[in-house]
Amino acid sequence: MIPRPPSLTIALVGPLSAAGLVVGSYLLGTFPTASLVARGRGRDVLAEGSGNPGASNVYRLAGRRAGASVLAGDLVKGLVSTGVGLAVGGRHLALACGIAAVVGHCFPVTRRFRGGKGVATGAGMSIVAFPIIAAACAVAWLVVAKVTTKASLGSLAATVVLVIGVVVARRPAWEIAGVVGVVLLIVGRHRSNLARLARGEERSLQ
Repeated sequence: MIPRPPSLTIALVGPLSAAGLVVGSYLLGTFPTASLVARGRGRDVLAEGSGNPGASNVYRLAGRRAGASVLAGDLVKGLVSTGVGLAVGGRHLALACGIAAVVGHCFPVTRRFRGGKGVATGAGMSIVAFPIIAAACAVAWLVVAKVTTKASLGSLAATVVLVIGVVVARRPAWEIAGVVGVVLLIVGRHRSNLARLARGEERSLQ
């Protein structure tokens, strides 16, 4: 299928509808999956462990099932946002909605912009937009996280594979730019992890 140019996508969907979907995707991204799951198990994910509202921290605090629930919930935010964008307006709107969901997860206006690192939500976006590359990213995460026992290293490895994948696949420049933007955001959100890795103090998954 020949991708529709942005102007045609906007003309078909309507600028207000497209903007509404992007805003809705951002708001979906702000849904506090980790906080709700952790609270249900008597833990405060923002005050305990690393303080990060993400699957890895919930896993350490409340166990495997709780961590898996958060992972699934955050993944769905990216899947739904990108999937709806794709169905309504094609790949341009899909990527815009997916990116908005990641930004919402990382910087939720409902929680003073104190959010997670965007890995699972970004993965959900990638599964819809780049399914084969997303599978390679998942393998990279699993291998690196298993060998090093560091979820952060697995996440960073997956982002590298994602960028390499879209470049090797010769995706359009605007898609590569969007992916690079998401990856830079995720890497930036891992600043504290990188500092702990440098000091040899990064928390283990085990």
